[in-house]
Amino acid sequence: MLDPINTNHPPTRSVLSDCWNKIGVRGDGSCPELVRYIHCHNCPVYSSSAGTFLDRDLPQDHLAAWTRHFSQEKSVAKQTPLSVVLFRLGVEWFALPVTVFKEISELKPIHSLPHRQNHLVLGLINFRGELLICVSLSKMLGTEDAAEIKPEARHNAHPYLLIVSHGGHRSSFPVDEVGGIHHFNPKEIKKVPATVANARKSYTTGVLTWRDHTVGCLDAELLFSALGKGLS
Repeated sequence: MLDPINTNHPPTRSVLSDCWNKIGVRGDGSCPELVRYIHCHNCPVYSSSAGTFLDRDLPQDHLAAWTRHFSQEKSVAKQTPLSVVLFRLGVEWFALPVTVFKEISELKPIHSLPHRQNHLVLGLINFRGELLICVSLSKMLGTEDAAEIKPEARHNAHPYLLIVSHGGHRSSFPVDEVGGIHHFNPKEIKKVPATVANARKSYTTGVLTWRDHTVGCLDAELLFSALGKGLS
């Protein structure tokens, strides 16, 4: 075992014998005692050297060396990038973790449900032979009454149907535009402005800036939990 701080001061009581690094298991293995002890850890010479190492006199600058060691600025571990899918509802941009998405599809016919009273449910869609509930995230987040989007934005928009899965339940919701998958550093997330509507603010953990747009980062747990309760 070596001193974690190299002070270049040899022990003053005795000189350590590191035969294990020369003829022992870390050396050429020529030590005849290996036949008896198998490993240097079992040899009394190794144990004796460890005791000598622990009993040695401390160097004069021992405290100063450790002070320098702990005063060094710690390196901060790199944070894992945040991978999200960006989409637009009306004039508002939102982001959800990429892990909740199963597929981004072209819009499909939505079959309305008779006597439907739940305003969140738009109907059912047939996705690869599976019937999925299609919900209105716009109604849930309160974006339907937002201001009219600019004509050029509407011209470039391409609506999609997003297939999501959370807690073992699959569902879908239409969006006005998809910005694709993007990766952000968690440090880029800022606090939610006070001007954000309460309906959106309750499900938003922070905001990101993307192409001059303010993107609301939605909390998937809160959003889908509330959606599940709304559908029950």
